[in-house]
Amino acid sequence: MLFQKSRRWFALVLLVALVGVVGVCAIPNSRHALLRGIGWALVAQDPPGPADMVIVSNDSLAAGILEAATLVDAGYTQRVGFFDRNPPSPLGLELARRGLPRVDLQAFSFDLGHALGLKQIELLPAIVGTVDEGAVLQQWCSAHNIRSILFVSMTDHSRRTRRVLARALAPQGIRVRVRWAHFSQFDPDHWWQTRNGQRIAIIESEKLLVDILKHPFTPTVAETEKS
Repeated sequence: MLFQKSRRWFALVLLVALVGVVGVCAIPNSRHALLRGIGWALVAQDPPGPADMVIVSNDSLAAGILEAATLVDAGYTQRVGFFDRNPPSPLGLELARRGLPRVDLQAFSFDLGHALGLKQIELLPAIVGTVDEGAVLQQWCSAHNIRSILFVSMTDHSRRTRRVLARALAPQGIRVRVRWAHFSQFDPDHWWQTRNGQRIAIIESEKLLVDILKHPFTPTVAETEKS
């Protein structure tokens, strides 16, 4: 019942907001400020702090590894975690059977990490999507006595990622701070100027909205640290 009331309330607020957006977009001077606001609504950034390790999301690729190296260089942690990029798959097994070349992103990640001076790189289980990150990290951190992490995400995924990780890790007493990779492809200040930026903004906005509707009471970072 409470969830249904929350959904109706949120739908009403969303409708009012959309009406406001249409009105504001009719004013040229306000259009860019509104579009930037939409872009930054997808982005979340927590202040860095000492942590047991920094974990890099799969989709952040080289930008995420570079961001992790920056956090290590700043002295926040020495341990870095990468998710397994090479779980067995029918396609991978068939390419290996035929002796065909394939892109080994896991080897690339380790090579880049070592080239950036990362000395303590650990391999985490494979994941499938952002929601899976929370479930996998909940089990892995508990099993390895990890009580605090810095999580590097893509810019456009960072707010939704923070919500997912807060729900999964806060009940276990694991503190998580989300940082977005500064060389991510998505630019919240100019996303509407490219077709790829528009696509990312639309898709991620839909996913964030679904997450908010399904979990309207997700705690903030400040709330999890007080608990």
